[in-house]
Amino acid sequence: MALVSIKHQLVRGMQNGYAVPLFNIVDSLIADGIVAAAQAQNAPVILGLYGGHFELPNGRQQVAYARALAESVPQPVSLMLDHGASFEQCMRTIQLGFTDVMLDASKLPLDENIAQTKAVVRAAHAMGVAVEAELGHVGMGSDYQDAESLRKGFTRPDDVERFVSETGVDFLAVAIGTAHGAYAGEPHLALDLLDEIRRRVDIPLVLHGGSGLSTEQFQSAIAHGIAKVNVATDLFMTTARRLSEAATPEASYFALQRVAVESFQERCEHYLSIFGASGQAGG
Repeated sequence: MALVSIKHQLVRGMQNGYAVPLFNIVDSLIADGIVAAAQAQNAPVILGLYGGHFELPNGRQQVAYARALAESVPQPVSLMLDHGASFEQCMRTIQLGFTDVMLDASKLPLDENIAQTKAVVRAAHAMGVAVEAELGHVGMGSDYQDAESLRKGFTRPDDVERFVSETGVDFLAVAIGTAHGAYAGEPHLALDLLDEIRRRVDIPLVLHGGSGLSTEQFQSAIAHGIAKVNVATDLFMTTARRLSEAATPEASYFALQRVAVESFQERCEHYLSIFGASGQAGG
């Protein structure tokens, strides 16, 4: 099938207790592995293209490849701008066929975050595209040892209702203790905060910084209201190790390509399974 918005699946996941992963792509081998995992698990999946990568010379080629790949499989595949930097970038990606976009204005004051998100939502909805935003700020795993600083970025429940009401955003990324990249310390999730946010709004909630969490932490977050989980670093690190092990003097370039695709497929299948997304493609 062609690319489809992930909104239906996220709403369904929220209602039925599973989450759909967004896996970031930077080349065609990664995309091949992700989509192969979706086929093997009969699961919906999101191909995420980070805003900074979209601006690279091969950004548009990645979009074209993802569109062609989605049309070759029956499972629902979505293409989402991850951490979009501006209104203009969101509009450019929509024109190229992205099914969903994220505007990340989380570092801005609340009023500015609301204003920028509202503008993107209005334009995107007119073109049938769903929008994610971030409230609070999910920092970097390298800073994770500074727990006091991390907590300052947590999503404030008192802001959530106003933000969702005024912007009309479709899904919301929340800061409850995760961080991007590898953790310099042990991740701890504030599930009580997640519960309070869930009570305030009835839209799918998103967890960024999934790499490094345990199976139990993922499943607890999903049970407490998370419907979308972003994962990238773990996929890249796992595949780098696999390639290092396979890179003998006799190894061919094509053999290493196969190792990369198989590594991404296996790790993505792992996440689809523990998130409860396996078998959900037909819903």
